[in-house]
Amino acid sequence: HKNPSPKKLKSLRIYESHVGIASPEGKVASYKNFTYNVLPRIKDLGYNCVQLMAIMEHAYYASFGYQVTSFFAASSRYGTPDDLKEMIDVAHSMGITVLLDVVHSHASKNSEDGLNQFDGTDSCFFHSGYRGTHQLWDSRLFDYANWEVLRFLLSNLRMWIEDYRFDGFRFDGVTSMLYHHHGIGTGFSGDYNEYFGLHVDEDALCYLMLANHMINTLHPECITIAEDVSGMPALCRPVAEGGGGFDYRLAMAIPDKWIQIIKELKDEDWNMGNIVHTLTNRRYEEKYIAYAESHDQALVGDKTLAFHLMDAEMYTNMSVLMPLTPVIDRGIQLHKMIRLITHALGGESYLNFMGNEFGHPEWLDFPRIGNNESYHYARRQFNLTEDDLLRYKFLNAFDRDMNKLEERFGWLASPQAYVSEKHESNKVITFERAGLIFIFNFHPYQSYVDYRVGIETPGKYPFLYFAFKYKILLDSDAGEYGGHQRLDHNTEYFSEEFPHNYRPNSIMV
Repeated sequence: HKNPSPKKLKSLRIYESHVGIASPEGKVASYKNFTYNVLPRIKDLGYNCVQLMAIMEHAYYASFGYQVTSFFAASSRYGTPDDLKEMIDVAHSMGITVLLDVVHSHASKNSEDGLNQFDGTDSCFFHSGYRGTHQLWDSRLFDYANWEVLRFLLSNLRMWIEDYRFDGFRFDGVTSMLYHHHGIGTGFSGDYNEYFGLHVDEDALCYLMLANHMINTLHPECITIAEDVSGMPALCRPVAEGGGGFDYRLAMAIPDKWIQIIKELKDEDWNMGNIVHTLTNRRYEEKYIAYAESHDQALVGDKTLAFHLMDAEMYTNMSVLMPLTPVIDRGIQLHKMIRLITHALGGESYLNFMGNEFGHPEWLDFPRIGNNESYHYARRQFNLTEDDLLRYKFLNAFDRDMNKLEERFGWLASPQAYVSEKHESNKVITFERAGLIFIFNFHPYQSYVDYRVGIETPGKYPFLYFAFKYKILLDSDAGEYGGHQRLDHNTEYFSEEFPHNYRPNSIMV
């Protein structure tokens, strides 16, 4: 370890990654490949945090690292422990925070190479009988009331921080841990009876509080994230307040909403108020990680946003030598707009799964019996962004500039946005955050001239008569992002003392 760990970040821009698929080649890629080929790409794209999946050793590659067999081993299929340590050190030298996707919610039921039946019984480390097996995941469930289990899991967290220098964790399957029903067949509406009652697994909740308290006490610079779909209150408040102690939780409703809108609604039927509600529906003072899509949407059986939007045409019409078809045009523009509005309005941190930033054309499927052990879909085709004749470069450039703009203005670390307009017939959403004005036109065919937008920043002070001028900083319609260049970036927009949408001033755009 030559480089110090980065300080705790205020604005977290996370690149969710899997080392084994981080190469265009059909093989298991290595830690070395990630160190020298992928980390520079992550840095260039403006992400300041990498979240590593499938590092804890798992016998079955296609389990995506979620069926852990050896909790204290870094997966050997990508290289040696020293290779992983070098990779983390190089990331630190670039100022990149490194998080581990830690699976303490369940364990592989393998008894040959896993913890299951470690002493010959079914109750060593786990609950015995029905309570000790997850019905959907076909895996074993820890007994969090057991002293030895607590020591095992807590020391496991310390090992990853102190031996490998990880900067924190994304805890997988927190919803499964929190409730005896594991979230199976249960919907969460936000009613408080859903979070407080005999169905809550208090032993597991206490373990999570204990884990966060230990990490926070021994390594206060570390970050912890909860993958919780239920929205349990205070999960992301300090343990001292009676909270769960996590720094962030994943805003898992946001990607579901985008997929639902794209699958079920025509463009002219999109509901602006519903989009804004989903993006802003979070508890005050609990930090959320917003994302338009993660690895969940990239897996075989599901579709990424790019695939939902453009589907088969991605194979034939992504060349700049081809005329721009309506499907590709719509797909490219919405891909950028969905990402920017999610980034700017949806939370206090942002996450993207590797390859999705440039609209990776294919799903993710690990080698298994069902596909004749093929590696064809267990790879990321980063080479597509380097081909100047393909339109993937436009999405890649927009993602980079969006992150760089956040780095300049820090909207993720700013208070929640003020939404001044969600106009249903115009399909316009306008909001202010971090001193910036964000204006989105989701109308499928209507553009607007001299559109009045309400703003907070005043037009003039007493005794000082001057107008504040605004300039375009990021434009999804710009040529370098595959847009139609309909806006003049030299235009200066002057504010007026003309109230609009409950804001004291306004500008015409």
